[in-house]
Amino acid sequence: MKNIHPTYGPVVFRDASAGFTFLTRSTLAADTDSGPGRPTATIEWTDGNTYPVVDVEISSASHPFWTGSARVVDTAGRVEKFRQRYAKHGNSNTNDSKDGS
Repeated sequence: MKNIHPTYGPVVFRDASAGFTFLTRSTLAADTDSGPGRPTATIEWTDGNTYPVVDVEISSASHPFWTGSARVVDTAGRVEKFRQRYAKHGNSNTNDSKDGS
């Protein structure tokens, strides 16, 4: 019987923007031809062992849904930029009235 399962081992995921790290098990611990391969960077964990580390851009410590801090989108500024960009083309359909007059 052929063993088709990748190696499953401990890996540290690090969110540098939030200063948050966590140790879990992942198939990223394996050296495989089909996947991204084992991370080259390592980190010494609090237990004294060294583990491969994967840097992520967003984790539960930095994601707006989990932190409750959503970005404020400047929609009024975007609309004004749009109008300025297309005003030079002579388009007069930038009325704010609902009846079109």
